[in-house]
Amino acid sequence: MQAVIELHPADDVVIARQQMLGGSTVNSSRGSIAVRGLIPPGHKIASHAIAAGSSVRRYNQIIGFATKDIAPGEHVHTHNLDVGADKGGFARDHTIGSDVKPEPARQHATFQGIVRADGRVATRNYIGVLSSVNCSATAARAIADHFSRRHNPQAMTAFPNVDGVVALTHGSGCGMDSDGEGLQVLERTLAGYALHANFAAVVVVGLGCESNQIQTWLSKSGLNEDGQLRTFNIQDTGGTAKTVEHGIEVIKQMLMQANDVKRVPCSAEHLIVGLQCGGSDGYSGISANPALGRAVDILVAHGGTAILSETPEIYGAEHLLTRRAVSPEVGEKLLSRIKWWEHYTSINNGEMNNNPSPGNKAGGLTTILEKSLGAVAKGGTTNLQAVYEYAQPVKAHGFVYMDTPGYDPVSATGQVAGGANLICFTTGRGSAYGCAPSPSLKLSTNTALWQRQSEDMDINCGEIIDGTATVDEMGERIFRAMLAYASGAPTKSESHGYGQNEFVPWQLGAVM
Repeated sequence: MQAVIELHPADDVVIARQQMLGGSTVNSSRGSIAVRGLIPPGHKIASHAIAAGSSVRRYNQIIGFATKDIAPGEHVHTHNLDVGADKGGFARDHTIGSDVKPEPARQHATFQGIVRADGRVATRNYIGVLSSVNCSATAARAIADHFSRRHNPQAMTAFPNVDGVVALTHGSGCGMDSDGEGLQVLERTLAGYALHANFAAVVVVGLGCESNQIQTWLSKSGLNEDGQLRTFNIQDTGGTAKTVEHGIEVIKQMLMQANDVKRVPCSAEHLIVGLQCGGSDGYSGISANPALGRAVDILVAHGGTAILSETPEIYGAEHLLTRRAVSPEVGEKLLSRIKWWEHYTSINNGEMNNNPSPGNKAGGLTTILEKSLGAVAKGGTTNLQAVYEYAQPVKAHGFVYMDTPGYDPVSATGQVAGGANLICFTTGRGSAYGCAPSPSLKLSTNTALWQRQSEDMDINCGEIIDGTATVDEMGERIFRAMLAYASGAPTKSESHGYGQNEFVPWQLGAVM
């Protein structure tokens, strides 16, 4: 096995498989390279002399420009590489639809799902307690805690088919423009959760005087109270203790019906998978992300849906997605969201090149262009069918895009609100994350992480780096894992109790 990975003959860098010492020699298609200085694993080594101001390629794509002359064998990183003076790096060719291809031949895998009365298919069976505003969060959590196996081990023993009662609270809902975009996004997010197939029933707890009035939210969202959706306010119920007591009694009434379910064979076309990557490293775009992309291609062939997101982390690679757009409208909508983000960061005195994070950089990623090129690999190769705004219901089948921030809990919250009933999350640094009510499958990009933090990881894609598995083999393995976890097998994050604190709706607009 070679000590370095060369991703394309036209690349200006190779990637260290292991820590490289100065004076060692590695090979590339450009010839033998003498390593200069210490190179950490996952980091880039110049495969030839690069002049200051020249573009630098990885994946045969531009990841930035040399800020000084770089010698062959030298470490290429933040000290000598940047996106460029204009912070956009280079003019990208946003051709739309040029890479659209015939739809894949239909396949027919199944998983053991839960079919709701209206035909929706669930991968889990929870009861949810949502707060309309931060002021009701404590009461909502107290209601759910009564049914927690940690706080009350006997509370759920008679209901083995219910996965649990979870409180999903947040820090917003008031002090905001009652007609503004921020409240609209929150309303849309809460509606998506209230309607989510993985909830057998939902209780919504409010305070009573907040901007996010429950009755207004119900009306705007087209929701009606019934046996599976109940709402009440602390001020109307008579205080915190009475609200908690009332909420507990309401859920006790819901549990019998929620428990009356069974898993049956369901087509994989009912899987909606949110794609996430966090705590990325130099291996993410080589192992876990392309392997997940291969699994996405398989899922799409079975009629399923995959949602790519995190707009600040596809910045610089969006031209690869517009080429796959099935129509000009789809491609232009993606580009309009990019422009929105450029404006949004500008008015907040920021810039789109505010990434990678310190952990990403320690793992070998230098610019947002490089990170984005690896991140889009999660989306596979099939056609881009639709583009959605944050938390909008995902109705198209196949590969789609949802505009979200790059912060993983906020991004995944939007995907689940859109209908995602499974999350696939790649990480090279060791992100600790879970998601309720949808299980989160964690994919390690390297074996060192797997060995160090296997209690949080479900699959080791580092085997690709080690040379013991191919991207295609790992993609097939991930797809089979999707089916298994959708069928009820617990993920590592579920075993640790992750999911409630990771509900983080996107907060937009001024806090008034």
